[in-house]
Amino acid sequence: MNESKHQRFRRLAQARGDRLIKEINLLGNLSNRKNYDFESEDVERLFAPIEDELRECRAKFDPDTQSRRKVSFDE
Repeated sequence: MNESKHQRFRRLAQARGDRLIKEINLLGNLSNRKNYDFESEDVERLFAPIEDELRECRAKFDPDTQSRRKVSFDE
């Protein structure tokens, strides 16, 4: 039986979403102060790139959103 594009999307989205949720839960385990020591700066450095990547990933689903990635030789 041939799988439609929508069916394939839903199957893969569910598997990848579930895997991502599991990894986020594991990341949350690092908040246990009995086992780990961290500062607020550490938490910011951990979550900032993750949140940026998630925003960029979600923007890919909006056809009106253009990429913010640019080539620059100024730096």
